[in-house]
Amino acid sequence: MRQYTTNKEQITQPKKRYIDYVMLSIVLILLTFGFIMVYSTTAYEASMNKKINNDAFFYLKRQVLATLVGVVGMIFATFIPRDFIKKCAIPVYIFSGITLFLILTPLGIRVNGAKRWLNLGVTNLQPAEIAKLAVVLCVAYFVCRLEDSMKWKKPYWFVFCIPLPLCFLTLVITKDLSSTVIIFLIGFSMLSVVHPNWKRTLIVIAAGAAFIALVVGLVVLFPDFPLWSFRGDRILAWVDPGSDSEAAYQTSQALYTIGSGGFFGKGIGRSIQKLGVLPEAQNDMVFAVICEELGLFGAISILGLFTALIIRLSAIAQNAKDLFGALVTVGVLAHISLQVMFNVAVVTNLMPNTGISLPFISYGGSAVLVLLTELGIVLNVCRDHKF
Repeated sequence: MRQYTTNKEQITQPKKRYIDYVMLSIVLILLTFGFIMVYSTTAYEASMNKKINNDAFFYLKRQVLATLVGVVGMIFATFIPRDFIKKCAIPVYIFSGITLFLILTPLGIRVNGAKRWLNLGVTNLQPAEIAKLAVVLCVAYFVCRLEDSMKWKKPYWFVFCIPLPLCFLTLVITKDLSSTVIIFLIGFSMLSVVHPNWKRTLIVIAAGAAFIALVVGLVVLFPDFPLWSFRGDRILAWVDPGSDSEAAYQTSQALYTIGSGGFFGKGIGRSIQKLGVLPEAQNDMVFAVICEELGLFGAISILGLFTALIIRLSAIAQNAKDLFGALVTVGVLAHISLQVMFNVAVVTNLMPNTGISLPFISYGGSAVLVLLTELGIVLNVCRDHKF
């Protein structure tokens, strides 16, 4: 492994600092396109909703406000000392656990049947998003602390277990399996990169794949078993999206939405499926609307932007001057790439339906706030060098 500045060495701040305008430009394009899609997918519904005074811009204004708060967080994270970010790792982890517990209090609210948000008065907060940031910071922090300890046999499994408490709380309290998996995979990806052991990594991946295959097989063989609850219905809908079950409706409508766009699409704002036909068009299924309005060409273009962002984050991680900065960048890369892959896989029925938002584009204040803060930390890392 290449030599980095560790936590034992003071990170010297160079006189000249840099801003990665390439990464900023990509993120700005994605955010701008996200605003367009939020308005496109919500304007009709909002204009018909008397509870929000028939305001067609209601959801767009909320998304813009959340993004502005996220930009403030990004600027703050870009310019504060790196050592301070390190010291925030454990407090953020504890804060994340507390916010998950608060869902059990009267602050917890239910949206679309799922109790996963906190009502803060002026806005709602999704604690699972904070958990993703907490895992990124905490895994990087403890890897730096344990870098030279015991040839990384016992420390590996110690850091491996860091995401597990937040995974447990997220799954038990919010019943959010998708966020639970992403939280775990973020930590696992960071650990696999910093100390690659392909045998160990393949064993963990194979065990996970075998477990998933076992569950899917049991659900198909015993569909009426009460333990499966709504997740069993989603797996059955994934196996047979053309079935008449309620769980298959969203998936079948998403596939129809994708197919109706053709190569160049119907044009921005001209989607038919978003008009009350496709559930959660502004959230989990926004990629399907992109396919309908902009066609295959637009979908590939958006995925190309995400690919460019991931390549840029990879370059920043490889050129980072200190181990903490490199690991945090890898964690952010994992967070974004996992959510993009999962969202597209759900929309195209490559995996069972689950609530995964598309970064920077789906409607959701908590997600964009956390993502922009994470990217602010990455900008802090790449200020040390120009490449």
